[in-house]
This record gives sequence, structure tokens and C-alpha cells, in this order.
Amino acid sequence: MLEIKNISKSFNMGTDNEATIFSDFSLHINKGECTGILGANGCGKSTLFNIISGVLTPEKGEIILNGKNINKLKENERAKYIGRVYQNPSMGVSPSLTILENISLSDKKCQKFMLKKLIRKNKTEEYKEILKTLDLGLENKLDTEVKFLSGGQRQSLSLLMATMNKPELLLLDEHTAALDPKTSRLIMEKTQELIKTQSITSMMISHNIKDTIKYSDRIVMLDRGQVILDVRNKDITEKELLRIYNSRNYGSSMSEAV
Repeated sequence: MLEIKNISKSFNMGTDNEATIFSDFSLHINKGECTGILGANGCGKSTLFNIISGVLTPEKGEIILNGKNINKLKENERAKYIGRVYQNPSMGVSPSLTILENISLSDKKCQKFMLKKLIRKNKTEEYKEILKTLDLGLENKLDTEVKFLSGGQRQSLSLLMATMNKPELLLLDEHTAALDPKTSRLIMEKTQELIKTQSITSMMISHNIKDTIKYSDRIVMLDRGQVILDVRNKDITEKELLRIYNSRNYGSSMSEAV
């Protein structure tokens, strides 16, 4: 489904601060599965997502999505096929716009349109039905600016917007890290429901071992730009995963809850 083939990526090339993140890195992501990505800060998780989504360009290698080479596609062009939910609840939405305006923007993703024709009144009821699936009452707050919503409400809206056009790939970039434990659980449950009911292939960066095992089908651990663990979630326990992580001599240990 997603083939990451022999990519290499370095920063500050030719300087004393040159750092190689990936060197001939390859990874295959299976269709319809959620792959959890674990690893310490600096191991390459976010760089990998930025390369897949087109934010960064590798020095070499290919990104193949459902048989299409997307190397030459810009970030906005890849957005037609790839959805992304960020750690910051405000990054996936436009806080100064209303809920209705945000969801209308998402509906017109990758299409050309004039701002004054952004909202189509004949679509309002459809949007309300979509928002009802969140069980947050947002369908009754269409004219509320998103900046007035809670972090959990914004992240729920961001998740909905990222999946409403059924992307071929969904990137979940530590999307519950900024939320309190109760809200985080609610978002994870909604995430699992959306990707399972729509059969969306997804990759999820997380520092939470419990969530990674519970909500992923497969777990990949990175260290210094290399895969050091690739296992089905049902074949490993929290204790074993924690031991492997902490045995890699990271600067700080990961806990089961963090």
C-alpha cells in the first residue's frame, strides 16, 4: 500500500552540524492497518511523516502510495491522498473560522474555489450529520469560531476533517499528546472507530505504549533512523515493549503511561 524505498535524508549538509537521519531506509505499510511508530525524540519519526506528506524532500529514495510514485508531488498535491492530524489541536483547523467554514474547507480540499462561495447551504445538513458522529454537539455550534472550542473538541474536529474525504493514508502525529488523559482516551476511541469503519490505512506516532498496543495492528520502533523492532501488537506485551525501548540507552526512559 505504502512503500518507502531506500530514502536518505540529512540536515545541514556540508556543515559541522550535518546530521543524517535516514540512510537507505525502507518500510512497507500494509493496506487497511494501523501501524504504531515508536522511538525516542530525534529517532526520525516526525522526519518520516514530513517526507511522506511532502513537507521534506529526501536526497534519494522513493515514496510509492498505492502504486503511484508521489515523489514529485508537492505537499498540497499529496493532501488529496494523505490526511494528517497533528499534536497541536489548532494545526489541523483554522481557529479564526467557524466550524461550518472549517468543515466546508475540508470538503473542498485540493479544489479551486472562491472564498465567498466556500459554504454551500445545500450541504449544511450533510455536515451536521457528519458532526453528529463525534457526539460532542458541534452540529449545534456551526457558527462558533473554532478558537472558542476546547482542545479535545478541536482535535475531534481536526480528526473528522482529515478523514471525511477518505484519504488513502492517515498520519496521526502524536495527536493525543497535548490532551488530558480522559480526553486522550476519547480521541483514541474515535480515531479507532473512524479508521476501522472507513478501512483507512494509518500510521500513528505515539509515546504511549498502552495506546500503541491497544490501537495499532503493528508496531514499528525506530532508533537512529533504523527499524529495530517490527512486530504485530498481539505478539508483544507492554512489559516486553517497554524493556526493549529502555534497553536502547535512550536519554530518558519511556513509561507505560507516557
